[in-house]
Amino acid sequence: MYQTKIIGLGYFVPENIVTNDDLSKIMDTSDEWIQERTGIKERRHIIKGEDTTTSMGVKAAKIAIGRSGIDNQDIDFIVFATISPDYYFPGPGVALQHELGMKTVGALDIRNQCSGFIYALSVADQFIKTGMYKNILVVASEVQSIGLDMTNRGRGVSVIFGDGAGAAILSREENSTKGILSTHLHSEGEHAKELAVLAPGMGGRWITDILADNNPEDESYFPHMNGQFVFKNAVVRFTEVINEALQTNNLQISDIDMLIPHQANLRISQFIQKKFGLEDHQVFNNIQKYGNTTAASIPIALTEAWELGKIKEGDTIVLAAFGSGFTWASAIIKW
Repeated sequence: MYQTKIIGLGYFVPENIVTNDDLSKIMDTSDEWIQERTGIKERRHIIKGEDTTTSMGVKAAKIAIGRSGIDNQDIDFIVFATISPDYYFPGPGVALQHELGMKTVGALDIRNQCSGFIYALSVADQFIKTGMYKNILVVASEVQSIGLDMTNRGRGVSVIFGDGAGAAILSREENSTKGILSTHLHSEGEHAKELAVLAPGMGGRWITDILADNNPEDESYFPHMNGQFVFKNAVVRFTEVINEALQTNNLQISDIDMLIPHQANLRISQFIQKKFGLEDHQVFNNIQKYGNTTAASIPIALTEAWELGKIKEGDTIVLAAFGSGFTWASAIIKW
């Protein structure tokens, strides 16, 4: 049986730091208000013309490849998770393949919002475990800043999000007890509109409709979030999917060396930490610095935790995410 091991990690965030005080100059908010509700102190926003979803993904991928010990041409497949592609179509996977000068390997785009990286990880894991591919590049990259309502009307959502990218090289190993032990994916479309961007969409208002209406009060193309409802569902689903992963692998909470949750809200992470009785050194959070980078948040946090020496060989790592869809997911990795 083949096993999937992460052999390289990388992340990239724009240099442009946007603090809570910076936001308070353009909307009615404050550092205290934002930190109290989200735990965020600052986030990174691209400077238009300097970075895109694809370019950040390429930069993160180059770091991951450089650390993996393999070459671009050794990669057999690409999985790219994002909800903020450079174009409506095609997706950024093919653009990344071109920018990296890779051979004509397949490129799969995944849009599962905040759960995107774990969904991408799961897909890549299956390809490797079945023997179809040996080395897969998984990338998650998001540019949220240019699609936010940066006014008082949108402040409840817009203060949360940041831009960034993370990448991982997954490789096939034989007869190993280390690597990705299992992944667990779920969805509940009943609540799709509780956290969504409703337009443009082929089934509703398309770009031509938005332009024709020219309505300054139109909010359909900005993110909408029912914050309290999302929070209540998130803490339940996080708990369920972490327990599912532990039970599948006959592990106990005490076996967790590091939990890396999707960086949606520091209050959610702290709630989960308390519920599982984990110590501070067992949970990694960096939302304070980067905000919610959607699909990119877990690979950015995973890479940063590894760089800081908080993840060591033999550790049991739990990844967990919840977001729009609703979708939620978890993964257990023996490092």
